[in-house]
Amino acid sequence: MKMTVNRIRVVVLGSPRSGKSAVVVRYLTKRYIGEYSSTGDFFYQHRVAFDGVVSEVEILDTSNCAIRGCIGEHVRWGDAFAVVYSVCERRSFLAAAEILSLLVRSRLPGCAAITLLGNKRDLEHAREVHAEEGQELSLRFGCQFYEVSAAESCAGASLAFHALLREARALALLLPAPRRKLAAYSVSKVIGTIFGKNSKSVRKKRPSLSI
Repeated sequence: MKMTVNRIRVVVLGSPRSGKSAVVVRYLTKRYIGEYSSTGDFFYQHRVAFDGVVSEVEILDTSNCAIRGCIGEHVRWGDAFAVVYSVCERRSFLAAAEILSLLVRSRLPGCAAITLLGNKRDLEHAREVHAEEGQELSLRFGCQFYEVSAAESCAGASLAFHALLREARALALLLPAPRRKLAAYSVSKVIGTIFGKNSKSVRKKRPSLSI
Protein backbone atom coordinates (compact mmCIF):
# COMPACT_ATOMS: atom_id res chain seq x y z
CA MET A 1 0.00 0.00 0.00
CA LYS A 2 1.36 3.38 -1.01
CA MET A 3 1.16 6.49 1.11
CA THR A 4 1.63 10.13 0.20
CA VAL A 5 4.16 12.16 2.18
CA ASN A 6 4.38 15.91 2.44
CA ARG A 7 5.54 17.99 -0.50
CA ILE A 8 9.30 18.03 -1.09
CA ARG A 9 10.84 21.20 -2.47
CA VAL A 10 14.08 20.64 -4.39
CA VAL A 11 16.39 23.50 -5.39
CA VAL A 12 18.91 22.84 -8.18
CA LEU A 13 21.95 25.10 -8.03
CA GLY A 14 25.07 25.45 -10.15
CA SER A 15 26.86 27.59 -12.70
CA PRO A 16 25.15 28.22 -16.07
CA ARG A 17 27.40 25.82 -18.04
CA SER A 18 27.13 22.91 -15.62
CA GLY A 19 24.27 21.32 -17.57
CA LYS A 20 22.00 21.32 -14.52
CA SER A 21 18.85 22.03 -16.56
CA ALA A 22 19.64 19.08 -18.82
CA VAL A 23 20.01 16.86 -15.74
CA VAL A 24 16.65 18.01 -14.35
CA VAL A 25 14.78 17.46 -17.62
CA ARG A 26 16.49 14.10 -18.11
CA TYR A 27 15.19 13.02 -14.72
CA LEU A 28 11.66 14.34 -15.26
CA THR A 29 11.06 13.37 -18.90
CA LYS A 30 13.82 10.83 -19.75
CA ARG A 31 14.65 13.12 -22.70
CA TYR A 32 17.92 14.96 -23.33
CA ILE A 33 17.87 18.60 -24.41
CA GLY A 34 21.26 20.28 -24.62
CA GLU A 35 20.44 24.00 -24.79
CA TYR A 36 18.43 26.03 -22.29
CA SER A 37 17.80 29.69 -21.57
CA SER A 38 19.92 30.94 -18.68
CA THR A 39 17.93 34.11 -18.05
CA GLY A 40 15.35 32.80 -15.59
CA ASP A 41 14.36 30.07 -13.18
CA PHE A 42 12.39 26.99 -14.24
CA PHE A 43 9.77 25.49 -11.92
CA TYR A 44 8.49 21.93 -12.23
CA GLN A 45 5.88 19.92 -10.35
CA HIS A 46 6.26 16.17 -10.32
CA ARG A 47 4.69 13.18 -8.62
CA VAL A 48 7.11 10.31 -8.06
CA ALA A 49 6.59 6.84 -6.62
CA PHE A 50 9.38 4.56 -5.39
CA ASP A 51 10.10 2.52 -2.26
CA GLY A 52 6.32 2.08 -1.95
CA VAL A 53 5.86 5.81 -1.32
CA VAL A 54 4.36 8.60 -3.44
CA SER A 55 5.85 12.08 -3.14
CA GLU A 56 4.68 15.42 -4.50
CA VAL A 57 7.89 17.08 -5.67
CA GLU A 58 8.48 20.70 -6.65
CA ILE A 59 11.78 21.36 -8.43
CA LEU A 60 13.22 24.85 -8.84
CA ASP A 61 15.99 25.01 -11.44
CA THR A 62 17.70 28.28 -10.58
CA SER A 63 19.57 30.70 -12.84
CA ASN A 64 22.19 33.40 -12.13
CA CYS A 65 21.58 33.41 -8.38
CA ALA A 66 24.88 35.15 -7.61
CA ILE A 67 24.05 38.00 -9.99
CA ARG A 68 20.35 38.31 -9.10
CA GLY A 69 20.94 37.98 -5.35
CA CYS A 70 18.15 35.43 -4.85
CA ILE A 71 20.13 32.50 -3.47
CA GLY A 72 19.15 33.30 0.13
CA GLU A 73 15.47 33.08 -0.78
CA HIS A 74 16.05 29.75 -2.52
CA VAL A 75 17.92 28.33 0.48
CA ARG A 76 15.03 29.23 2.78
CA TRP A 77 12.47 27.76 0.35
CA GLY A 78 14.05 24.38 -0.28
CA ASP A 79 13.94 21.10 1.62
CA ALA A 80 16.54 19.40 -0.57
CA PHE A 81 19.35 20.70 -2.75
CA ALA A 82 21.14 19.36 -5.83
CA VAL A 83 24.40 21.20 -6.51
CA VAL A 84 25.58 20.56 -10.07
CA TYR A 85 28.94 21.14 -11.74
CA SER A 86 30.51 20.09 -15.02
CA VAL A 87 33.44 17.68 -14.85
CA CYS A 88 34.73 19.55 -17.93
CA GLU A 89 34.93 22.94 -16.23
CA ARG A 90 36.90 23.47 -13.03
CA ARG A 91 35.35 26.88 -12.54
CA SER A 92 31.93 25.28 -12.16
CA PHE A 93 33.41 22.86 -9.61
CA LEU A 94 34.78 25.76 -7.55
CA ALA A 95 31.37 27.44 -7.76
CA ALA A 96 29.77 24.23 -6.48
CA ALA A 97 32.15 24.23 -3.53
CA GLU A 98 31.08 27.78 -2.66
CA ILE A 99 27.41 26.83 -2.88
CA LEU A 100 27.92 23.78 -0.64
CA SER A 101 29.70 25.96 1.89
CA LEU A 102 26.75 28.35 1.89
CA LEU A 103 24.21 25.55 2.30
CA VAL A 104 26.06 23.82 5.12
CA ARG A 105 26.64 27.03 7.05
CA SER A 106 23.14 28.46 6.55
CA ARG A 107 21.12 25.39 7.55
CA LEU A 108 20.84 23.78 10.95
CA PRO A 109 22.97 20.61 10.91
CA GLY A 110 21.10 17.60 9.59
CA CYS A 111 18.03 19.58 8.46
CA ALA A 112 18.54 19.52 4.70
CA ALA A 113 19.20 16.82 2.13
CA ILE A 114 22.07 17.76 -0.19
CA THR A 115 23.56 15.99 -3.21
CA LEU A 116 26.61 17.00 -5.24
CA LEU A 117 26.27 16.09 -8.93
CA GLY A 118 29.15 16.01 -11.40
CA ASN A 119 27.63 16.17 -14.89
CA LYS A 120 29.04 15.42 -18.38
CA ARG A 121 31.05 12.36 -17.36
CA ASP A 122 30.70 11.10 -20.94
CA LEU A 123 33.12 13.84 -22.09
CA GLU A 124 36.17 12.09 -20.64
CA HIS A 125 38.50 13.68 -23.18
CA ALA A 126 37.59 17.15 -21.86
CA ARG A 127 37.59 16.28 -18.15
CA GLU A 128 39.11 18.88 -15.80
CA VAL A 129 37.72 17.57 -12.50
CA HIS A 130 38.42 14.00 -11.42
CA ALA A 131 35.80 11.87 -9.67
CA GLU A 132 38.07 11.66 -6.61
CA GLU A 133 37.87 15.45 -6.24
CA GLY A 134 34.07 15.34 -6.23
CA GLN A 135 34.17 12.54 -3.68
CA GLU A 136 36.55 14.52 -1.47
CA LEU A 137 34.35 17.62 -1.68
CA SER A 138 31.24 15.63 -0.74
CA LEU A 139 33.05 14.14 2.25
CA ARG A 140 34.11 17.61 3.38
CA PHE A 141 30.52 18.82 3.43
CA GLY A 142 28.80 15.59 4.45
CA CYS A 143 26.63 15.20 1.37
CA GLN A 144 25.91 12.53 -1.22
CA PHE A 145 27.90 12.51 -4.46
CA TYR A 146 27.14 11.20 -7.94
CA GLU A 147 28.77 11.58 -11.34
CA VAL A 148 26.23 11.40 -14.16
CA SER A 149 25.82 12.04 -17.86
CA ALA A 150 22.57 13.74 -18.84
CA ALA A 151 23.51 13.23 -22.50
CA GLU A 152 24.06 9.47 -22.29
CA SER A 153 21.31 8.14 -20.04
CA CYS A 154 18.52 8.98 -17.63
CA ALA A 155 19.67 6.26 -15.20
CA GLY A 156 22.24 8.37 -13.37
CA ALA A 157 19.97 11.38 -12.95
CA SER A 158 17.11 9.18 -11.71
CA LEU A 159 19.32 7.38 -9.22
CA ALA A 160 20.77 10.63 -7.87
CA PHE A 161 17.40 12.40 -7.53
CA HIS A 162 15.75 9.40 -5.91
CA ALA A 163 18.57 9.21 -3.37
CA LEU A 164 18.10 12.91 -2.64
CA LEU A 165 14.33 12.53 -2.28
CA ARG A 166 14.79 9.46 -0.09
CA GLU A 167 16.93 11.49 2.30
CA ALA A 168 14.44 14.39 2.26
CA ARG A 169 11.61 11.96 3.08
CA ALA A 170 13.55 10.58 6.03
CA LEU A 171 14.22 14.07 7.37
CA ALA A 172 10.54 15.02 6.98
CA LEU A 173 9.56 12.04 9.11
CA LEU A 174 12.28 12.48 11.72
CA LEU A 175 12.18 16.24 12.23
CA PRO A 176 9.17 18.15 13.57
CA ALA A 177 7.88 20.95 11.37
CA PRO A 178 9.13 23.80 13.61
CA ARG A 179 12.70 22.47 13.40
CA ARG A 180 12.50 22.15 9.62
CA LYS A 181 11.24 25.73 9.44
CA LEU A 182 14.18 26.88 11.54
CA ALA A 183 16.59 25.06 9.25
CA ALA A 184 17.37 28.13 7.14
CA TYR A 185 18.58 30.57 9.76
CA SER A 186 20.59 33.80 9.38
CA VAL A 187 20.95 33.22 5.65
CA SER A 188 21.60 36.85 4.83
CA LYS A 189 24.47 36.99 7.34
CA VAL A 190 25.97 33.81 5.97
CA ILE A 191 25.85 35.02 2.36
CA GLY A 192 27.90 38.08 3.33
CA THR A 193 30.75 35.99 4.72
CA ILE A 194 30.65 32.66 2.97
CA PHE A 195 32.60 32.84 -0.26
CA GLY A 196 36.21 31.87 -0.01
CA LYS A 197 35.70 30.06 3.31
CA ASN A 198 35.09 26.34 3.63
CA SER A 199 33.94 24.34 6.63
CA LYS A 200 36.79 22.24 8.07
CA SER A 201 34.69 20.15 10.39
CA VAL A 202 34.76 16.37 9.97
CA ARG A 203 31.47 15.08 8.61
CA LYS A 204 29.91 11.68 8.16
CA LYS A 205 30.78 9.81 4.97
CA ARG A 206 27.89 9.82 2.48
CA PRO A 207 27.01 7.66 -0.54
CA SER A 208 28.74 8.32 -3.86
CA LEU A 209 28.52 6.82 -7.31
CA SER A 210 29.73 7.43 -10.84
CA ILE A 211 27.19 6.24 -13.39
